[in-house]
Amino acid sequence: MVGKGVLLECLDDPLVKETLVIGRSPIGLNGLKLKEIVLKDFTGLKSVQNQLIGYDACFYCMGVSVLGLNEKSYTHITYGITKIFADVLYELNPNMVFNYVSGAGTDSSERGKSMWARVKGKTENYILNKGFKDAYCFRPGMIIPERGIKSRTGWYNAIYVLMKPFFPLFKKAKNVTTTSRIGRAMINSLETEQRLKHLENLDINTLASK
Repeated sequence: MVGKGVLLECLDDPLVKETLVIGRSPIGLNGLKLKEIVLKDFTGLKSVQNQLIGYDACFYCMGVSVLGLNEKSYTHITYGITKIFADVLYELNPNMVFNYVSGAGTDSSERGKSMWARVKGKTENYILNKGFKDAYCFRPGMIIPERGIKSRTGWYNAIYVLMKPFFPLFKKAKNVTTTSRIGRAMINSLETEQRLKHLENLDINTLASK
């Protein structure tokens, strides 16, 4: 849901000259600025690294719900796969900006009781300390989908259907963001260095408006 919102903003923005999407299945979009790599197993990212040369930013939007996953499985997807992307991209271009979509309530200390928050915190810390030109951890809370975007998580969509009449009101709240605002904020982070490296909804909205 977040990834598609970011992609649509990138495709519309003249600042972005080219976008490359890496996913497990085709996204069903076409455009002069859009390239795509279908990679069934993200642990094999090195096999396509020659196609990753020349990009100056990574907007890492992949995520998974913790529901039904033990710590080992959740860590592999959330930390392990992200680390692979960070390592390969840093080797190719350490001067890129790496934006990572995390979540509200993430535990930077890595010592809290919440498993998912610890793992997210570990992932954030790795990204921020990797050495990229710049890096930001986006911690959205409530996100309103725009431009016809739907979540792949069924129960999220059910909630969104029930809440849709209230979306115009929610959008006025400073602590609620949208898929479009997240995309705008990521693009704007490429032009203006931010003091804050952990961006909550209020920070995302502020950056999106610049």
